[in-house]
Amino acid sequence: MGEAKIPLLFSIFLLCLFSLHAERLQTYIVQLHPDGPSRSWFGSRLHWHLSFIDNSISTEEDSSSRLLYSYSSAMEGFAAQLSAFEVEMLKKSHEVVAVRPDRRFDIHTTYSYKFLGLSSTREGGAWMESGFGRGSIIGLLDTGVWPESPSFDDRGMPPVPRKWKGICQEGQDFNASSCNRKLIGARYFSKGHRVASLTSSPDTVVEYVSPRDSHGHGTHTASTAGGAPVPIAGVLGYGAGEARGMAPGAHIAIYKVCWFSGCYSSDILAAMDVSIRDGVDILSLSLGGFPVPLYEDTIAIGSFRAMEHGISVICAAGNNGPIQNSVANEAPWIATIGASTLDRKFPAVVRLRNGKFLYGESMYPGKGHVAAEKELELVYITGGNKGSEFCLRGSLPKAKVRGKMVVCDRGINGRAEKGQIVKEAGGAAMILANTEINLEEDSVDVHVLPATLIGSDESNQLKMYINSTTRPKARIIFGGTVIGKSRAPAVAQFSSRGPSFTDPSILKPDMIAPGVNIIAAWPQNLGPSALPEDSRRVNFTVMSGTSMACPHVSGLAALIHSAHPKWSPAAIKSALMTTADMTDHLGKPILDGDKPAGLFAIGAGHVNPERAINPGLIYDIQPDDHITHLCTLGYSRSDIFSITHRNVSCHAILQKNRGFSLNYPSFSVIFKKGETRKMVRRRLTNVGKPNSIYSLEMKAPEGVSMRVRPRRLTFKHINQTLSYKVWFISKKRMDIKNSGFGQGV
Repeated sequence: MGEAKIPLLFSIFLLCLFSLHAERLQTYIVQLHPDGPSRSWFGSRLHWHLSFIDNSISTEEDSSSRLLYSYSSAMEGFAAQLSAFEVEMLKKSHEVVAVRPDRRFDIHTTYSYKFLGLSSTREGGAWMESGFGRGSIIGLLDTGVWPESPSFDDRGMPPVPRKWKGICQEGQDFNASSCNRKLIGARYFSKGHRVASLTSSPDTVVEYVSPRDSHGHGTHTASTAGGAPVPIAGVLGYGAGEARGMAPGAHIAIYKVCWFSGCYSSDILAAMDVSIRDGVDILSLSLGGFPVPLYEDTIAIGSFRAMEHGISVICAAGNNGPIQNSVANEAPWIATIGASTLDRKFPAVVRLRNGKFLYGESMYPGKGHVAAEKELELVYITGGNKGSEFCLRGSLPKAKVRGKMVVCDRGINGRAEKGQIVKEAGGAAMILANTEINLEEDSVDVHVLPATLIGSDESNQLKMYINSTTRPKARIIFGGTVIGKSRAPAVAQFSSRGPSFTDPSILKPDMIAPGVNIIAAWPQNLGPSALPEDSRRVNFTVMSGTSMACPHVSGLAALIHSAHPKWSPAAIKSALMTTADMTDHLGKPILDGDKPAGLFAIGAGHVNPERAINPGLIYDIQPDDHITHLCTLGYSRSDIFSITHRNVSCHAILQKNRGFSLNYPSFSVIFKKGETRKMVRRRLTNVGKPNSIYSLEMKAPEGVSMRVRPRRLTFKHINQTLSYKVWFISKKRMDIKNSGFGQGV
C-alpha cells in the first residue's frame, strides 16, 4: 500500500506542474518599495527586479526574457509576464506595494493659433515674450512621428539644449539622422503591446517597429504642439494658410507607445520613466481610458513623479462626452483638457429635390466639380440584421446603391470607412447622418467620394423627405472654407464631462482648447482619410478629439515655461486656468449644444494664451500639498505610497494641517448630508508688478451665498504670497445631481 502512494503523489505533482506551464502568462506591473531590504543584496536595480521573478514559482522560460521593463524614475518596479500563481505569491511579499494588470488605453493646425490670438507681431504677446517657446522641450507619448514632415524642419531652430539626455533610437525605416534640432529625440516602447497582441497586425496595417508613425495620430499631435511654420498648408484646398504649432520654437521629443492594438500601461510607464531622465519640460499624453482610482492609475502615478521633477503633464480629458463623470486623467497634478470648436466651417449643404436645404460639412474636394455636385437619387436601406443603415461592410446590396447617394447613420464603424464601403458597393455619394447620440456634432472627414455630414435634426428632416416621395433626389453643394461666421468657441459634443469620478472636490476638466476639425501634419504613408484604400497623399489632414485639444495646451505650457523657466507645473497650470475665457468671441457665454456650458464641461474656461503668459497672480502647489490632499480624501497609507512613494502618517499630517484645502485655481465644494457651511483657504502669489492691488468680483452659485475675506489683496513685492478665505453657505440641499456654478475674478 505504501509503495502505491509514491507514484500517485508524483502524478499529482506532474499534473500541477503541467497546469502551471499551460497557464497563459499575462503582463503585470509590479510596484516595489524603493528601500526594500533586499535591494542592498544586488549590485544593480535590474538584478534586484529580476530576483522577484526568480524567487516566485517560475515557468520554464528564463526570468530575464519575461521581464519587459525595469522602472526607476516614474515608479520603482518592473513590468513582467507572470502567471496567476506568481502574482499571488508577489502580493504576499512585504517588498511589493502593488501588482496591477497591464491596461490598454486608447488614443483619445493652419488656423487654431490665430483663433487663440497668437501673433508674431504683437509686442509683449505670448509668442514674442517666450521666444516662440525657445528652449522648452515637449515630450509626446503617442503613435510616433513622420520625421520628414515639413512641420519638423529645423531651419532657424537653436541648438539642442545642453540638459537633453535623450536619444534618437534607430529602428525600421528610422535612423539617427531622422532627428534634428526640432525633433531632438525619438524612442519606441513595444514590449507590452507585443506580448498583449498574440496575433500580428492586420494585413491592412503597416506597423513600423521604430519611432516612425504608422497611424498619423502622433504626427498630428506633435505638429500641433510644436510644429515649425509651414507657409503653404491645407488639405486638398481646404483650410489653406500657414501652419504653425502652438510653440513653434520649442523642441520635440517623441515616445511611441501606441500601436495598432492600443496603448498599454507598461509601455506608457516605461516612456514616462525614460522621459523624466531625458530632460523634457512638458509631457503631452493624448490618450487615456475611463477613470480609475488614482492608486491604480499608472498615468497618475508616473505623472506625480514627473511633477516632482518640475515637468508639466498635460492629458486629454477623453472622448466619452456628454456622459457625466466620464472625464479621464483626473489627478489634480495633471492638466486635464477638454475640446472646443473653432469658428472655421467647411459647408457642404444638401439640396433636396423639393427645394429644402440641409446644412452639412465635409472636406471632400468637390467645390466647383459638376460630377461631385450632381443631383442623384437618394437611398436609405433599413431592415434586416446586416446593419445596412450604418453602411457596415457587406451590408449594402450593389443593385440598390449603384450610382445613388446613400444615407448612412453614424455609429459602429468609422465615418470615412462608411464612405469607402459605399464606394465599393457602387454608390456615387454619401450623406452621413448624425443620430440622437451625436446631435449636431460636426467632425468632418476628407472622404473618398462626394459626401457630407449632417446633424441629428437635419437627419430627421432628410428621412421624412425620403419617406414622403417615391423617388427622392438630392445634390451636395460644397462651399469650401468659411471663417468667422459662426459662434465659437463652443464645447465639443464628444468632450468628456466632469465631475471627477475619483475626486469631485477637484473641478475637472481643468480647461478646454480647440479640438474639432484641427488641421495638422500627416505622414506620407497614409491618405488624408487614414483608410488603407485611400491612395491620395497629403502633408496635412483634419482630425477631431480631445487628443487634438491636449497638444494645444502642451504647446501653450511650453510658451509659459520658456517665459518663466523657474515656475512650477502648478504655477503654469494656474496661469492657464485663471486667465481662461468664460465667454466666446462674441462676448456671450460659451455654449454646450444650445445651452450655456456648465463648469463640468469647460472647467475654468477656454484657454487664452495672450493673457496666460502674464497672469499677474498664480496659485502654486507643492508636492507635499498633494499628499495632504490625498489624506483629506481618506486614502490609506498604502494607497498614498502607491501614488507618491512617500510613507506618511495621514493622522499626523491632518493634525498639523487642520482645515486644509488644496490651493487649486478653481473651487469645487461638496456639502455632505446635513452640512450647510464650508470654508476654504487659498494662497495667491504675485508674479506681476510690485505694489499691485487686486479686488474681487464674484457671482455665487444658485442656492449658495458666499463671503470672502479679505475682498482686496495688496501686494508690495514680486513673489509675495497672500491668503484669503471663502465661506460657502448652502441655502438648499446641494450634491452632484443638484449642483450650482459660480465664478469669480
